[in-house]
Amino acid sequence: MGEEKQLKPSRKNWQKKPWFWPAVYAGIALAIIALIFSYNAIVSKEEEQLTEPVVALPDPVIQTNTVLETMKFPFNEKLLGDVKVLQDFYDITADAATRENALFVFNQTFSTSTGVSIAINGEPFEVISAMSGEVTKVKMDAFTGNSITVNHGNGLETRYSSVVDIVVKEGDLVMQGQPLAMTTDNESNPTVGNHLHFEVLENGEAINPRKKLAF
Repeated sequence: MGEEKQLKPSRKNWQKKPWFWPAVYAGIALAIIALIFSYNAIVSKEEEQLTEPVVALPDPVIQTNTVLETMKFPFNEKLLGDVKVLQDFYDITADAATRENALFVFNQTFSTSTGVSIAINGEPFEVISAMSGEVTKVKMDAFTGNSITVNHGNGLETRYSSVVDIVVKEGDLVMQGQPLAMTTDNESNPTVGNHLHFEVLENGEAINPRKKLAF
């Protein structure tokens, strides 16, 4: 008898196996999924390289100016010769005449001034920002006088009261010398007439504006 040859299973025999086609389909699916992941990874990397991060920077002009500036008068300096201080800041260490000039009466009650009340020939005048900064408060009160508060950083603020025709709002960034409003009178201090009540605050406490400005 001759030697019998062992026959290898043909491709057709494999195709007849119940697991053959599912295995083929599964392999194709895995290959497609791998290609998709590879493509997404490449696209994401390219987008990261092309996209520069956006960083929100504070306004450099306002901050730089605030550091370098010295306080100026809250009105056009050309009018300085016509300015009259109607009421002083109440300073317990000041002389008697200055302390008396820092008091005002309403409803038979004495109040002390937390700033200086100034007038220019008894006429309305334009109020300007004494320094660059951010408008943090606009208070509308016809009785005590509308007011604007500007924060200049480092605990320093200025407040402008007894004003109308306000041209700024809370959140506005203003430059030194920028118009804020016009002066008017108010019911709580009627004897001084049309004026600006100007206050300077350090860390929330009112200080004498004369320490910053030569009124």
